[in-house]
Amino acid sequence: MDRGTGSQRRGDTQGRRGESADDPELDQLLVHAADGDEEAFAGLYEALVHTVMGLACRVVQDKAQAEEVTQDVMVEVWRTAKQFQPARGAARNWVLTLAHRRAVDRVRSVTAGRARELRAAVREQERSFDTVAEEVEVREEQRVVFRCLTQLARELRLPLVLAYYEGLTYAEVAEALSTPPGTIKSRMRQGLKRLYDCMEAGS
Repeated sequence: MDRGTGSQRRGDTQGRRGESADDPELDQLLVHAADGDEEAFAGLYEALVHTVMGLACRVVQDKAQAEEVTQDVMVEVWRTAKQFQPARGAARNWVLTLAHRRAVDRVRSVTAGRARELRAAVREQERSFDTVAEEVEVREEQRVVFRCLTQLARELRLPLVLAYYEGLTYAEVAEALSTPPGTIKSRMRQGLKRLYDCMEAGS
């Protein structure tokens, strides 16, 4: 079967860029990239790199780190393209899911590093009893929140984490999870109610 040249596929995709998440041209480019077609991957890269960069910027809140995340994501797309299954979803959503996962991992890494620095600084200073008591109270509250979050079903927990810990809007959460915004809002309402009930019971 004649698939056509990579440049033709890339030109077709660029002409349709931004129409929707369900873009069969992008799906085909990713399928061809999985077969080792570098020109197909170049077309996919050009079509999605700015979208990936935008998502990374929103999550990590730092342009330099977002650029690193974007390059890491596109390398991962090239390496793992064979895992893409068109029947299970669009290429755009598949790539953005990888991007969001990578960006969240970067945030967690940075946050963990800052937490280690903070703990080291705190250990170097003498703290009053009031300060220690306040920190214990905050940590206890955090433990209660995390414990209650882990008890939620994944479909209720993930939207809350993305919205309240990663700062994504309803629309961005819906895009990242490939789920209608109305469903996301409903799940968040359910999740918040169950989270509140759990925290009240544990307080």
